Amino acid sequence: MAGNEDNDPSEAKITLHKKSDTEEVERLDKPKIPKEMPLLPVKDTVVFPNMVAALSVVTERDIKLLNHVLAENRFLALVAQKDKDLKVVKQSDLYDYATAAIVLQMLRMPDNSAKMLVQGISRVKIDEYIQTEPYFKVKANVLEDIVENDMETEALARNAADQFVRMISMAPSLPEELKIAIVNIDSPSRLADMIASHLNIGVSEKQKVLEAIHVKVRLQKVTALITSEMEVLEMATKIQSQVKNEMEKGQKEYFLRQQLKAIQEELGEEDERAVEIKELTRKIEDAKMPADAKKEADRELSRLAKMPSASAEYTVSRTYIDLLVSLPWSVTTTDNLDIQVARKVLDEDHYDLEKVKERILEYLAVRKLKQDMKGPILCFVGPPGTGKTSVGMSIARAIGRKFVRMSLGGVRDEAEIRGHRRTYIGALPGRIIQGLRKVGSNNPVFMLDEIDKLGADFRGDPSAALLEVLDPEQNHSFSDHYLDVPFDLSKVMFITTANLLDPIPPALKDRMEVLELPGYTADEKVFIAKQFTIPKQLKEHGLAKEQISIEDDAIRAIISDYTREAGIRNLEREIAHVCRKVAKNIASDEKKSATITADELNNLLGPIKYFSEAAERTSEAGVATGLAWTQAGGDILFIEATLMPGTGKLLLTGQLGDVMKESAQASMSYIRAKLAKLGITFKDFNKYDFHIHIPAGAIPKDGPSAGVTMAMALISLLKETPILSNIAMTGEITLRGRILPVGGIKEKVLAAKRAGITTVILPKRNEKDLSEVPENAKKEMNFVFVEKVDEMLPIVFGTKKPAVKKKRIFSKV
Repeated sequence: MAGNEDNDPSEAKITLHKKSDTEEVERLDKPKIPKEMPLLPVKDTVVFPNMVAALSVVTERDIKLLNHVLAENRFLALVAQKDKDLKVVKQSDLYDYATAAIVLQMLRMPDNSAKMLVQGISRVKIDEYIQTEPYFKVKANVLEDIVENDMETEALARNAADQFVRMISMAPSLPEELKIAIVNIDSPSRLADMIASHLNIGVSEKQKVLEAIHVKVRLQKVTALITSEMEVLEMATKIQSQVKNEMEKGQKEYFLRQQLKAIQEELGEEDERAVEIKELTRKIEDAKMPADAKKEADRELSRLAKMPSASAEYTVSRTYIDLLVSLPWSVTTTDNLDIQVARKVLDEDHYDLEKVKERILEYLAVRKLKQDMKGPILCFVGPPGTGKTSVGMSIARAIGRKFVRMSLGGVRDEAEIRGHRRTYIGALPGRIIQGLRKVGSNNPVFMLDEIDKLGADFRGDPSAALLEVLDPEQNHSFSDHYLDVPFDLSKVMFITTANLLDPIPPALKDRMEVLELPGYTADEKVFIAKQFTIPKQLKEHGLAKEQISIEDDAIRAIISDYTREAGIRNLEREIAHVCRKVAKNIASDEKKSATITADELNNLLGPIKYFSEAAERTSEAGVATGLAWTQAGGDILFIEATLMPGTGKLLLTGQLGDVMKESAQASMSYIRAKLAKLGITFKDFNKYDFHIHIPAGAIPKDGPSAGVTMAMALISLLKETPILSNIAMTGEITLRGRILPVGGIKEKVLAAKRAGITTVILPKRNEKDLSEVPENAKKEMNFVFVEKVDEMLPIVFGTKKPAVKKKRIFSKV
């Protein structure tokens, strides 16, 4: 594609004549235009017949075309591109009307490009593209001008010439010599072309003039264009005159200020204030603030300029302006919207967490389709050590954003979120604004850690201040007390973390999309330890892979005997302990390498810390195995029931909460009301006291999910029949013996699997929750879903095997 080298033909010709490597042909008076010609696309210009233009030829494709033209008859067709920015041009990108031209001169440049001087010969219409590679070649039909030698044509030509001569006087870019050329042109056709080629108009307008075969129509178009340009020039002249007057006034002030500055320099007085104000003015302009913020910054700067520098208020104003100019009002990082790359980064940093990863990929997909979407407000809820905080950093890395973290644990002052008003001594902006200033971007991943640990006291409630921050409908104009102007937080991706949802106020919880991060199974912990934890600890302790090897049985032993958690934090701590022991032996030259097995853990980590409660299982009547949810994941618990001579009282021990006590009362009432249905022959309730105890009495326990387990322990006691030791259960009981659904099914099932339980009895309405349980657990365990207590009796006492029901349940799940 050729570019317009110079609009002034004479100057172009002079430039080319200065070169030594020129090729010239004599200009032909009436050359015969061939039917077939190479076609050269021209950017940002239209070459008219009888006009001489200098063009640059840069691309290899156009160099080949030029070589062919010089080797043949030097004829080619010049056609304008519709879009000058296109690098690869197709037929549809070119106009249908072109100009047949002849190459007058050509100059090769050292960089393999070329410059050529061409002269337009005639208008042509492209009839057919007969070649596209290595360059365009077309069949073209020569178009003759339609001229009517009447008075109207002569009047149009004379009016156009007069207006253009007047325009030359007003436009400094047009040379005066052009007046002589215009006056000496006799042909109306050439006059219209000459004027059109020198007008400061777009390619599309020039192309319309080129396509006008009828000379009268062409003159009308040119006259209209001249009139439009004249109006623009007159307006520009008026504006220039006004600007000149303002400049003269400004120059006078500048001159006086320069004199004042020279006098101050002569006296040795340096105006530091003026330099400071000037620097702050520049920073305010560069900050690209919204209109409200800029207005406030200018107002404060005006106050600062009039204020004595020794004043205490001076420092306050200066600090405030510094904050305004340092905030990232218009600094936005570009998101990495490649979903596959983001998936790879998330998988590299964390194992599992599929719900979190899928949610982030969904956000990227929508962001790719809708550029102005608001940032999501996500809340990661899960036990400690499951990777909630670190996954926030991974998300920032995956989408190419900056990361800022704010810990909310123990925050009790509302000003931590919203900042202090500037009337207070030592006032500061809130930590939201401080975080954005520090990170230097208005769309970071902002993590609010431990949101469930927020407190409230006489200084206000920080959770109430977060209501505006975490609401996409409000945070586009977040108001910090110190800043006192709205700041747009809608582009920020807020991620909060919590161990429990209950302490979070309902209004705040409603503003967040909750994603639960459950605990890991033993198999998942082994995989995480091998893929992530062990390589990390080896690097941190300066150990090579050849120096230490931790076998799978050792990892499993650490998980079961030395940790009791849903996450992997303590597992990582124990692995680090092992690495330190090995590093000590290697550094002391006692060993060169070590292979850690389960048998060696006792020497490295000491005695076993945790014993599985499965070992406490008994075949005595009155004991039932229940399932519980804890902050550290799931666990099993044993509920013991016994009776003794008394007066019919029910004793409850084991640090039980009110809900659990009520479940025990409901269980006893149901059993006494349904003795015959349950097959219980015991009648002397008024002669005995009943005692229900849950071991680990130092740990508070509450919740409705132990109702079924307590009922089964009492029934087992009264029937004097032990419950099968491989069965665990959970569910809430009603007075009519119905079993209601409970939460934490995944955690409870995994706890049962860890304890060696093979059959789990769950409420019927919890059947849907099995979809969250890992497949390996579902394959290795039996699940029985019941609606009433009496349905459980044949299963827990072994008179009915649950294996038959397993097939039906799995076909549904």
